Amino acid sequence: MTRTAVRPEANPRAAFRGDVEGLRALAVVLVLVGHASQQLVPGGFVGVDVFFVISGFLITGLLVAEVDRTGRLSLIGFYGRRAKRLLPAAVVVLIGTLLLTFAFLPRTRWSATGWDVVFSGLYAMNWRLAEQSVDYLAANRAPSILQHFWSLGVEEQFYLVWPLLLAAAVWFGRRRYARTGYLLAALTLVAVPSFAWSIWLTEDNPARAYFVTTTRMWELALGGFLALLAGHLQRLPRLAAAALAWCGLVAIVASAVLLSESSAFPGYLALAPTLGTAAVIAGGVAAGGVGPAVLLALGPVRAVGAISYSLYLWHWPLLVVAEARFGELTTVTGLAVAAFAVVPAALTYRFVENPIRHSTTLEWEPARALQLGALCTGVSLLAGLAFQFTVPQVSSPLPPTLAVPTVGGTGVPVAAAPTVLGAAALGGSPASSDAGRPVDRVGPFVPDPLVASKDGPDAWRDGCHADQRSSAVRACQYGDPNGSFTVALAGDSHAAQWLPALQRVAESKKWRLKSYTKSSCPFIDGVVALDNRPYPSCTEWNEKLRAQLTGAERPNVLVVSSSFYVMIQNGERVTSGTQAAFAAALRRTWATTAAAGIPVIVLRDTPYHDRDIAECVAANPKNLTRCASPRDKVLAGGGGPAHESAARDNNKVYLVDLNSAICPRERCAPVIGGALVYRDNNHITATYAATLAPRLATALDRVLT
Repeated sequence: MTRTAVRPEANPRAAFRGDVEGLRALAVVLVLVGHASQQLVPGGFVGVDVFFVISGFLITGLLVAEVDRTGRLSLIGFYGRRAKRLLPAAVVVLIGTLLLTFAFLPRTRWSATGWDVVFSGLYAMNWRLAEQSVDYLAANRAPSILQHFWSLGVEEQFYLVWPLLLAAAVWFGRRRYARTGYLLAALTLVAVPSFAWSIWLTEDNPARAYFVTTTRMWELALGGFLALLAGHLQRLPRLAAAALAWCGLVAIVASAVLLSESSAFPGYLALAPTLGTAAVIAGGVAAGGVGPAVLLALGPVRAVGAISYSLYLWHWPLLVVAEARFGELTTVTGLAVAAFAVVPAALTYRFVENPIRHSTTLEWEPARALQLGALCTGVSLLAGLAFQFTVPQVSSPLPPTLAVPTVGGTGVPVAAAPTVLGAAALGGSPASSDAGRPVDRVGPFVPDPLVASKDGPDAWRDGCHADQRSSAVRACQYGDPNGSFTVALAGDSHAAQWLPALQRVAESKKWRLKSYTKSSCPFIDGVVALDNRPYPSCTEWNEKLRAQLTGAERPNVLVVSSSFYVMIQNGERVTSGTQAAFAAALRRTWATTAAAGIPVIVLRDTPYHDRDIAECVAANPKNLTRCASPRDKVLAGGGGPAHESAARDNNKVYLVDLNSAICPRERCAPVIGGALVYRDNNHITATYAATLAPRLATALDRVLT
């Protein structure tokens, strides 16, 4: 058998299979090319699933061979081999990643990277990513430089459990003829519930399903079944085995080409690459030279397979750094960076992996291998925690003292420092104001880009911004609780971003303000897509909210806003005329609300940039014009065009557009009046939103009077 690339251990005395080594090469190449250019291999992520099956096959085979040879299973020996095989190379890459982060990534990513190192060192990165997949604050962050460590977490968590189950099966099946039956039962106990859970969770919460261990254990168990049945599989007729193996290889490649990020994966679809891998392994020995081994066992292919673990570890950090420094990578550039990863991978394999893996001392004294593993883990944890000290200490954003005209007033009050003019600095003619012109350097401003992502509306902290899973309608009340005039704010995060301005308007006018918002969910009568699939909790939330707004909680006016969404019609995503379909659904929703006696005020969506503006500002403090996007381009994105279309000639539906005070010039300045305008690529900061209150009040007065 072969050593397992992106994971398993190598046993020099185990039977070596060149086709499996080559299969590892195919898997890592699919992952690298998929990450470098999704246009070439949109489903390259299936390479990880290929690794899972290979790992289950190799590790189970080694464990069973040990039991057959000695009659027992040494857990210390097993975990010692895992430690010396995986941890030294991993800690080298983790330390290298911290250095790359310090040298090349914006400060806004430093703290998160430090914690990613901690979780990666503990092989728990997959659970961190699973939690972030449903965390609103993490939704707009750049991908983690250690995101690829999720798959290592899945494997190592599986191997914490599997040897224990195997040991129990060996104990129950003390007689050799009964042992295989108990082992197969143990694998079935893992595989069947895991596969069923994978199918259900992929439908219910696909982002989380992708990362969690419980949806992937069946893939490793599938490899285990192959190991237990290896003796029978070797006796397959040669031509039948060859046909099986070639079909398996085709299934793997087809999966990589036909699947994409929009596919419901893992779930049922994971059967294609995993069963394909199983077929290649199952038929490989019996097929011999007429099977895929004729390609997979070639020397250059096996050479890539040999370094595939280190290659997997190094490629993603290099791609992330390259994109952070040079912008979105072209296909050629991405492939070049992925190819360059061979250099550190080969060095790590030659000077870290091999010397430790082949150490006679560690081979004969597994306790020392465990000590080495503990040392590597400790170094990773300490390095990740220590890296936090490189991050400048910045307090969380607090509501600044806003030196803006009081709502309805004309003067600028004297305020204690620091004062923030924000939009007030633009005066009465924003388009001609120097305050809105992009410049390379500005004076002090708030919030600091390091904490800009947390500078959001009070609805976050007050618990009434529903997450993607929840369909419960939660309202927060602001302004005058006894006010006779009630304003309701409804929509997604692009509606919630207006809350700071609306709060100040409501307080000054003695209005009662109620906020109803939900992540990635507009106020709409229709089904929208989330991750390219129907978003049922959004549909339910909207149904409940419409019932409230037209019932006992009826407001005097409804304020809405949103980003752009793809509609679902007849169970399928709308693929042509997406803007028109979204606008039509909005128009219908707003018209129905207005017909119920509730005027609708639509706050046109804000600019939608190609990059995270807060991160760009952190990376270019002396060259802020690099962060200034073309106005026409950013206003053409998001929900703005659909808002304009849906509000046009719609009775009692009024469009309010304040973008002249957000992006007043041909290019959008990232800082205006001492306020950072954007907290990511498509939301304005709460600080800047608050400075828009006087302009919003004027616009509302014009509509309501």
